[in-house]
Amino acid sequence: MSRMEPGDLVERGRRVLVLEADAIRRVAERLGPPFAAAVRLLAGAQGRIIVSGLGKSGLIARKIAATFTSTGTPATFLHPVDSLHGDLGIVGRDDAAIILSKSGASEELFGLLQQLKRLGVPIIAVTGNSDAALARQADVVLDAGVTEEACPETLAPTASTTAALALGDALAVALLEVKGFRREAFAALHPGGALRPERPMRECVVLLAEKRGTVAVVDERGSLLGVVTAGDLTRLMERAEAFLDIPVGEVMTQAPKTTTPDELAGAAVRVMEQHGIMALPVLDGGRRVVGMVHLHDLMRSGAV
Repeated sequence: MSRMEPGDLVERGRRVLVLEADAIRRVAERLGPPFAAAVRLLAGAQGRIIVSGLGKSGLIARKIAATFTSTGTPATFLHPVDSLHGDLGIVGRDDAAIILSKSGASEELFGLLQQLKRLGVPIIAVTGNSDAALARQADVVLDAGVTEEACPETLAPTASTTAALALGDALAVALLEVKGFRREAFAALHPGGALRPERPMRECVVLLAEKRGTVAVVDERGSLLGVVTAGDLTRLMERAEAFLDIPVGEVMTQAPKTTTPDELAGAAVRVMEQHGIMALPVLDGGRRVVGMVHLHDLMRSGAV
């Protein structure tokens, strides 16, 4: 390991940040009519946004899909290889696709591209190579090219993945504004991890792990319909093998115990103890979910 002075390390880090910021600035300068066309394409999709990519581009694609979902547009990540082994079934003719690839020439993408074209799914390519096969197959091409990667010897994509991520954020925010998605709706989508009743249990499983075992199920206004708990998942797994595709609305507990922002912490704890539950949805006056209070949080606050 080479010995470097702290100042040298700081300068190395600063160089990376400046280089990646410059890459985003150049992408912004090149932004033009294709970006507007991409936003219109996404706004016209009646189904979901399918986001795909390989390797590091795949990791960026996952984040972009999550950003779309968080801002009111249902989206999902689809691995291009897995799509050829059964996962293509999640794609519908009303969907739109965003495919990320620095080179635009990865052979693993071609099978997915062919299937998307067969289904008539419009494709947005985010790539650094506008002459590649991906760009030729796409309906809209967004230029994410960079002149230099921040990683020495180009051992890993750095500036290029940053540029692709920024373009994905730009698409999501522009689409949010086109669709009139506002802060109130965003809050309704984030009450400690909430799902619509038609979403599959495979999405709920992830949220159960992230949100400590309780997920709220809400309608389009964010009003509570029920909850799914880790216990519900365990019982479902015992009785159904293909449980991941079951809608959460068929699994949820209807009319769960709840609390309000004005309720005393001690009262919430008492409800949890009486009914053997670990969390309560917090509802406003219109029964919209504004949060989720957990017993562990109340214990840390000294309410127990």
